[in-house]
Amino acid sequence: MKSRSQATRSGTAGLRGGERGDAGTGLRGLGEELGKKGPAQATIFFSHLHWDHVQGFPFFAPGYHPGSVLTLYGPGAHGAQRLREVLVQQMMPPSFPVPLSAMRSKLVFASATPYEAIERGPFRVVPFELPHPQGCTGYRVEADGASLVYMTDVELTLASLDPKVARIIAQADVLVLDAQYTPEEYEGQRGSSRRGWGHSTMLDAAQVARGVDADRLFLIHHDPTHDDEQVESMVEAARGVFTPSEAAREGKRVSIAR
Repeated sequence: MKSRSQATRSGTAGLRGGERGDAGTGLRGLGEELGKKGPAQATIFFSHLHWDHVQGFPFFAPGYHPGSVLTLYGPGAHGAQRLREVLVQQMMPPSFPVPLSAMRSKLVFASATPYEAIERGPFRVVPFELPHPQGCTGYRVEADGASLVYMTDVELTLASLDPKVARIIAQADVLVLDAQYTPEEYEGQRGSSRRGWGHSTMLDAAQVARGVDADRLFLIHHDPTHDDEQVESMVEAARGVFTPSEAAREGKRVSIAR
C-alpha cells in the first residue's frame, strides 16, 4: 500500500482517509483528527454490533457536520438494516440524550455480505465470517499489492480455522488478531474458564499467524484487567511461536509498501 498507512488504535484497524474498522471509543479521537480538516468522507466497517464496537459512534464529530458523508457497513447480508437499528437504539433515552437524527451528515448504510468483495477507492475489502457469540465479521483489505487482515472478537485455534477463512487471510502483510487471554485464563486455571466467551489466546493467535504465513502479527482486544507489563509478557510468549508479533497500541501506525 504505497504511501498509505494502517493504524491500530483502541483495538481497531484504521485506513487512510478516515476509512476505519469498527466504532469503539477510539473513534472519538479519529473524529477529532478528521474534524480539523472540515467535512469528512469516511467509510466505517463494523465487525459486529456488541456495545464495545459501536459505543464510540455518538461521539464521532464528523457525523454532526452537514457536509460530511459517512458510509457505514453493517456485518452480514442484512447488515445495513440491523446496524441502523442498533445505532438508533443506543442513542435513545435513557441511554443517550441526543438521537441519531441529530447527526446532520449524510449517513449511507450498506451491508458487508460475507465473501463478497467491496471496492472503496483504491481498496478492495473482503468480509468473512468468524466464530463469536452472535457472530462477527473479519475483513481483508488490499491495495497496491499489499494486504491487512482485521480479525477482532474471534475464538479460534489453528486446528479450528475454517479452510475458507484460511485461504482469505493467507500471506497477509499485517494480521490484526484477537489475543485477549493467556492459556491459563482461557482454560480456567486462573478464575473461571473463558471457553465459549468468543476470544483467543496470544499463543493461538501466533500459531494462526505462522500457519497462514503472515508477515506481521498485531495482538488486539487486550483484556482490561491486564496492565502493560502483562501485555508485554504475552507478546514475548507469542514471539516464541511467531517472531514478528507485537501488541497493538493507541496511535500506532504501520506503513506497508510493495
